[in-house]
Amino acid sequence: MISQLSTQNSKLNIMEVCGTHTMSIARHGLKKLLPPTVNLISGPGCPICVTPVEYIDLAIQLSSINDVIVTTFGDMYNVPGSKSNMAKEHAKGSDIRIVYSSHDSLDIAEYNPKKEVVFLGVGFETTSPTIAATILAAKQRKIENFSVLPMFKVIPPALKEILNIKERKIDAFLLPGHVSTIIGSKPYDFISRDYGIPGVISGFEPQDILNSVDMIIAQIKSNRAKIEIQYKRSVEPSGNKTAQNILKKVYKIVDSNWRGIGKMPKSGMTLNKDFEEFDASKRFKLKVKKAPEPKGCLCGKVLLGLKAPKDCALFGNACTPGDPIGPCMVSSEGTCAAEYKYG
Repeated sequence: MISQLSTQNSKLNIMEVCGTHTMSIARHGLKKLLPPTVNLISGPGCPICVTPVEYIDLAIQLSSINDVIVTTFGDMYNVPGSKSNMAKEHAKGSDIRIVYSSHDSLDIAEYNPKKEVVFLGVGFETTSPTIAATILAAKQRKIENFSVLPMFKVIPPALKEILNIKERKIDAFLLPGHVSTIIGSKPYDFISRDYGIPGVISGFEPQDILNSVDMIIAQIKSNRAKIEIQYKRSVEPSGNKTAQNILKKVYKIVDSNWRGIGKMPKSGMTLNKDFEEFDASKRFKLKVKKAPEPKGCLCGKVLLGLKAPKDCALFGNACTPGDPIGPCMVSSEGTCAAEYKYG
C-alpha cells in the first residue's frame, strides 16, 4: 500500500481531526512512511485540549466547597487552569476523584448521600451520550446529590470554522471514527458540498489510516470530493440512532467556547430545561471569569493546524508532560504529547 501512495506534484494537506488518530500516527511513525507530498496536520480532536481555562477554574472552584466531591476522567487531572490544577488542589485536601466512567460518579453519589458529587462533563459526541445516560439514570433512581458540569463539544461546526480560516489550506479531512459512530457521515456532507474537498472517516489501526489516506488520494486524483467511510465495521451513514436520541433528550445545542479558538456558534451541548436540575453550574450558581491563556503557549494555533508543536518555544523546555503548561501536552491524545513522546 505504501508504494501505491503518491500524489500530484503539489503538497497535499490532510487534517486528522481525532486525537486518537494523532496518537496512532505518531506511535506508528506513519508520517515517515508517507510520501513527502502528503502532509498530515493535527486538528481540534482532543477533547481535553479544547476545554477552556475558565472551565478548569470552575472545577477547582467547585472542589473548594465543603462536602463537594469532584469526579473526573484522569486526563483532566493535570490540565492547568489559570492558577492551579486539580492534582494540586487534591494534594491540598480537596476531594477530587478519578473515575473510569460517569456511572462510577453516580455510584459515589449514592454511597455519599450527605455530599454533593459533581462530574466534569467534557468530550465530543463520543462520550456525551454515556454521560447523558448517567443523567437519565440519576433522574430515574432519584439521586439528587449528583450533577454534571457541562462542557460538551460538537465536531462539525469546528471543522467549518477551520475551513473558513483563509491562511489555513486544508485539502482533505481524515474524519474521526468514534464521533462518526454516533453521528454518522451525513453531518460532514457540507465539507464536500460547500467547500469541494474530500473527507474519509477512518478507523484507528495503522492500516486503517493508510487506507483512508489512499482513499483521499484516489478522490483527489479523480477530481472527486465526497465523504466516504473507511471505518465501515463501526460507522453507518446515519450513525447510532439510539445514542442520537439520548443526546436530543438530555441536551440542547449552544454556542461554545473552545480553548485557544474562541466561541463558535452551535459547537457545544448543555443540559436542556428538563434536566437543568443536574447542571452543576446552575446548582452552585457558578460565575465564569475570563482567564488568559498561558503566556507563550501556542496550543490554540496547534489545535487549528496553524502551528506545529515544535514551533512553540515552550515545547520540550518549559512545557513537558511532567510539568505541562498547555493542554496539548497534558492529554494522552494531545498533539504536543504525541510529538514529545514519539518525535
